[in-house]
Amino acid sequence: MVYLSLQLKSGKLKHNANSKILVNAITCMKSLFVFLALAFMISVIPYSYAETLRQSMEGGMDLEITYPDSVMNERMFSIAILLQNNGWENKQDISFTLSNPDGAFISHGENTIIIDELTTTSSFGTTIDYQVSKTANEGSHFLNIDYTQILVSNNVDPMEPTQTNIALPITVFGEPAVVIQTVTPESIFSNSEFTFETTALSEDIDLKDVTVQIITPDDIEFRGDTSYVISLLEKQEPYTVTAEMITPTKDVTMEHTIPVKVLVSYTDDLGEENTETQSVPLLLRPKMFMEVTNDWGIWIGDFFIAPYVSVGTIVGIPAGTILSLLIRNAQNKKKKQTKSK
Repeated sequence: MVYLSLQLKSGKLKHNANSKILVNAITCMKSLFVFLALAFMISVIPYSYAETLRQSMEGGMDLEITYPDSVMNERMFSIAILLQNNGWENKQDISFTLSNPDGAFISHGENTIIIDELTTTSSFGTTIDYQVSKTANEGSHFLNIDYTQILVSNNVDPMEPTQTNIALPITVFGEPAVVIQTVTPESIFSNSEFTFETTALSEDIDLKDVTVQIITPDDIEFRGDTSYVISLLEKQEPYTVTAEMITPTKDVTMEHTIPVKVLVSYTDDLGEENTETQSVPLLLRPKMFMEVTNDWGIWIGDFFIAPYVSVGTIVGIPAGTILSLLIRNAQNKKKKQTKSK
C-alpha cells in the first residue's frame, strides 16, 4: 500500500510539473505572439523612423513603447505598447492615459487603456492609431502617457497605486521632401555639346506619376528628350536622367548666364499633385582658341578633332598640311625656273 501511495503521489507531482511547464510554454507563446504582432504593426507605419522607449517600473514591470520620431502633416501613425510582468507578484488596476496638450495629434481610438490584472510572467500589447492634425505646426510636439498600477503583495494584499509619467517627443514636418540635384560643367561655349545630369530623390514617401522636365531658352537644344516620366519613385531611391545639351552655333563675344530650370512633378500619398523646381544657371562664355569638350573632343580655332580620331591622325593632319605646302612651293619654283630658260 505504501508503494502504491508513493507511486500515486509521484505521478501527481509529475503531472503538476508537466502542467506548470505547459502553462509556462503557453505564456511564452502568448508573449512571442504579442511581440511579433506589434513588430509587424510597427513595420507598416509609413513615412517615419521608429524610436523605442524601454522603462522598468516597480515590481519587475517592463514597459516598451515604440513610436515614430517624426511624422508628416495629415498622415497616420501608430504608438505600440508592450507591457511585461517579469516580477514575482501580480499587478492589477493598470492604466495608460494618453494626452496631447496642443492637439497636434488626433486619436483614432481610446485614449485610456485599462488592464484589470496582469499575472506574473504574462504580457499585454496594443497599438493606438493617430493622425497628424492639418493645423499642426511644424516642429517638436509631445504625446504624454500617464501610467498607473497596483502591486499585489504576495499575490494577496493590494498596495498603494504607483504612477509614472512619460513624454514622447515627435517632430512634425509639413510636406514630403523632394530633392533635386544637378551635375553640369562649370561653363559652356558655343557650337558644342555638353552633358546635363539631374537626379530626383524623395526622402520621405513613395511618389507616383513622376515627371522630370528640363526647361531651357529657345536657342539651346537637346539631343534626345527633355521630359522623362516614371510611374513610381520609391522613397530613398534616386532617379537620374542624362541629356546632351547643344549650345548655339553663333559665336559668343561676352559671357552671360543661361537660365535652366528642372521641374519635378508628382502625385503624393494623399493623391495631391505637387511640383518642385530648381534653377540651374549655366555660364555661357566665348570659346578660347583651344577647348576640350566633355567627350574629349578638341577645338583648335574653328577646327574640330573628334574624340575617336587617333593620335597619328591628330599629328598627321598638320604635318600633312605643312608637307603639302612645301611640295606646292617647290613645284612653283620649278615652274618659274623652266619659264626663265
